[in-house]
Amino acid sequence: MPTTDDFYSALRHELGQIEAAGLLKVERVMTSAQGSQVSTRENSELINLCANNYLGLSAHPQVVAAARETLDRRGFGLGSVRFICGTQDIHKELESRLSRFLGTEDTILYGSAFDANGGLFETLLGAEDAVISDELNHASIIDGIRLCKAKRLRFRHDDMEDLRHQLREADAAGARHKLVFTDGVFSMDGTIARLDEIRAICDESGALLGIDECHATGFLGKTGRGTHELKGVFGRVDIITGTLGKALGGASGGFTSARAEVVAMLRQRSRPYLFSNTVAPAIVGAGLKALDLLEADTGLRDRLEDNSSYFRAGLGALGFDLKPGSHPIIPVMVHEADTAQRLAQRLLELGVYVTGFFYPVVPRGQARIRVRVSALHTRAQLDTALEAFAQAGQELKVIA
Repeated sequence: MPTTDDFYSALRHELGQIEAAGLLKVERVMTSAQGSQVSTRENSELINLCANNYLGLSAHPQVVAAARETLDRRGFGLGSVRFICGTQDIHKELESRLSRFLGTEDTILYGSAFDANGGLFETLLGAEDAVISDELNHASIIDGIRLCKAKRLRFRHDDMEDLRHQLREADAAGARHKLVFTDGVFSMDGTIARLDEIRAICDESGALLGIDECHATGFLGKTGRGTHELKGVFGRVDIITGTLGKALGGASGGFTSARAEVVAMLRQRSRPYLFSNTVAPAIVGAGLKALDLLEADTGLRDRLEDNSSYFRAGLGALGFDLKPGSHPIIPVMVHEADTAQRLAQRLLELGVYVTGFFYPVVPRGQARIRVRVSALHTRAQLDTALEAFAQAGQELKVIA
């Protein structure tokens, strides 16, 4: 009979296999605040090109001051879920502000965007329904869909004809309600969903449309409202999930923004909302200040757009294999996991903090360095980083 020792031995064996395959993920320990330049235990003054701190708000003086002031006024935490004694007026204020910012009727806060997606599908869809999902959707969407009893269909990534086909399949199966769900921006590739076309297809089929906007809210579109603004369907997306943990301050917390009926049902039955502590007051206060800054002017998102274009052009001129696009996510394709690890390590030695991505985060043979540019980066920092990429790429024969 297997013993508990056998269990731990099996785990050690599997971990050894992961390391031997060059797939072991190692955490670097930072000793500074998040910013365009960071320090770790081993390295100081690294140019940071791997954070989701798109607008630089994680350490913005006004955002930090708002968090501190809210901490003083409302305390560190509430120790409760929302429907017991975990709702303060600032939670309702942030939900209202997000609804206005995103062009929806109501919003519900979650502890994380992963929870928002995890608590969405099971609550809204039953066995008589169908959910149609892009095959490259984020893990939180995939896991959320697995929890529901609806018929599950996947369409090939960014393939509008296959989306139509899957919607016809749902109709043939007698689906009552149909929900098409996609990332607004795909986090590994930086590709932007063709929401205008998807909305039209959904309208043809009588389907609802939902999007995950974690890598879009705050900076995509002319005023930073997101993918739906960029693609001209603002106010015409049924369900939007997103995060406070990236462009809106980089802490934690997520949300679902939708029609009032949808949000009302989520408040009644969404399990992550009902059984997880409320978002901490300091995060709520900081989130409100982040929205103040974004609604005041578009300077940060404009600077981010300029920096992204400049760095993408620079990497392309050096000869790196880049996934095409215009998003601040710039995938530098090296294909093999070991190459991604070695390139990331060499760049670290040259003063640039990046991370290699490989299976199972991306498919086998598609390993990459996923660069993320921020509004905080100076032109001098970006030029220094390009010099490091040139040197490391040539040394490892990634570029000529």
